[in-house]
Order: sequence, then structure tokens, then C-alpha cells
Amino acid sequence: MANKLILDIVTPDGHIFTDEVDEVTAEGTEGEFGVLPEHIPFLATLNIGMLSYKKGSETGYFFINWGYAEVGPDKVVILADSAEKSDDIDIERAMASMKRAEDRLHKTGKYDEARSTAALERALQRVQIAEKRQS
Repeated sequence: MANKLILDIVTPDGHIFTDEVDEVTAEGTEGEFGVLPEHIPFLATLNIGMLSYKKGSETGYFFINWGYAEVGPDKVVILADSAEKSDDIDIERAMASMKRAEDRLHKTGKYDEARSTAALERALQRVQIAEKRQS
């Protein structure tokens, strides 16, 4: 397994993904980070955002809704509130969620602004990640 990493993505709903990959990139709360084989171990908190991995010439994308990353020399474990592979994202549903969140933000006082802002961020990220599968 020299020069490879095991990428594991786990949510409260179960094990989402496991594969041997060449590289992992994720959105941490302190900024984006990349992991290659033999990386120094660390822990990071994850933002709402994209996780990508490279395996040969293939690049895969996931939507990550908050969580933690545990990085080791030969393994990256992602513990996320929720995660979705770009191919599984329903772009029409994500766009409808984005519209609902935008509408709630315009109705000041009626909805919780922080929750509406987080919903908008999740929907926007999901749309952008779903569009990655097109390229």
C-alpha cells in the first residue's frame, strides 16, 4: 500500500465510503488542507464544504456537512454529520432548498437567521459539488 491512503467516510447513518486513494483535500474550519501518503498525523474540524480525492486519473467529490478528520500516515477517517457523493446529490432538490433558505433570509424576524444562513450554505455547496460531476 506504499504511496496510497485509505479514505473512510462515516456518518451517524453508517459507513458511506472506503477506498484506497492517492490524495485527499477537505475544507477545515482553519482552511482547506490536503493529505498525501505518509502525512504527519493530525485532527481537524470540518466545515460545510467539499471533500475531494484523487485516485489515479479519477477525482471524486463529496459534500460534507460538518465533522472531523483524523489524518494518519496511511489513513484519513472522516466523521461527518452527513455526507453525500456528488453523483448522489439531487441538484433540483438542492436548488429548491437554496431558494427556500434565501426566501427565509428575506423575511426578517420570522425565521432564525443563523439556521437560514446555514441552510443556504449547505444548499449552495451541494449545488456546486453536484455540478463537479458534469466536468
